[in-house]
Amino acid sequence: MMRTLLLEADGQVSRGGEELIARWRDTPDSRIWIDLQGAALDDQRVLLEAFDCHPLAIIDAQRERHPPKIEEFETHTLILYRGISSFDAELNYAPQQVAFFIGERYLISLHPSLAMSIDRMWEQDGSRLLAKSPGHVALKIMHLSAGFYLDSLLEFETQLSDLEDGLVEAGNDSLMKRIISYKSRLVKMRRVFNYHQAITQELMAYDYSHLPRDEADTLHAINDVHERFERLHSLTQMYYDICGDLVDGYISLSSHQLNITMRVLTVITAIFVPLTFLAGIYGMNFANMPELAYRWGYFVLLGVMLAIGIALLWVFRRRKWL
Repeated sequence: MMRTLLLEADGQVSRGGEELIARWRDTPDSRIWIDLQGAALDDQRVLLEAFDCHPLAIIDAQRERHPPKIEEFETHTLILYRGISSFDAELNYAPQQVAFFIGERYLISLHPSLAMSIDRMWEQDGSRLLAKSPGHVALKIMHLSAGFYLDSLLEFETQLSDLEDGLVEAGNDSLMKRIISYKSRLVKMRRVFNYHQAITQELMAYDYSHLPRDEADTLHAINDVHERFERLHSLTQMYYDICGDLVDGYISLSSHQLNITMRVLTVITAIFVPLTFLAGIYGMNFANMPELAYRWGYFVLLGVMLAIGIALLWVFRRRKWL
């Protein structure tokens, strides 16, 4: 699906399809935003070549899984961004690659499925930001997308707090499985945010002809995006560390409970070892064993065994082992 937004020099805004491209070419001071959602690769290539986009940039944009990056070419700047098509508080998210071709008078965005941030920009501030520059539109889309990430991460914080309480009160393997699953997802998200943070750091450190830092509005927009991705990266790192602490805490608690169980078993064993020893000796029934002929031998032996058991119990209680 192709949709276009044309902003003419007099401020007139037109929305439509491919027919607006010809009007854009005929009016040198106009600007255009072309959004391609789920378009065939051949159709994408034909359009991008018509805008004189570099062949290597086209190849990178059409790769199914390419790390986010920014690269400048003679006629345009390419930004590959990892957007989202869905995200929830359980960190279940479906990422999708979004490619921005930013030219002097045009912005072309490519994405395979619905992109919430692009849809919101299209309906609200697309024309206003396009009046500043096509780069402002791309930066704002990235900023909005990072906001969706942030909202879900903050919701996840509540889930994590409830999980922590449940683990302390009644930890089990099911909760541990959830925590380990969260850790895996957080690692993937942290890697994505690290890429995005690197993009904004490059924009802040180097001059890109289509995203010039000498313009105050552009620099402010870049700083906003950078701060948001910096926060996302720090949040994912913090939540990852918390999950790691929960795992370590659960293992320590399980080890402590196991130690208590082993201590009780050790005390029981220590009490019955001497008793078993005595029972073993007098269970051999040798003919010359003098105690066998003693009338009260059985009761004396039981008394000795009882005294030994009570004495050991007293010792263990005094040492607070029981």
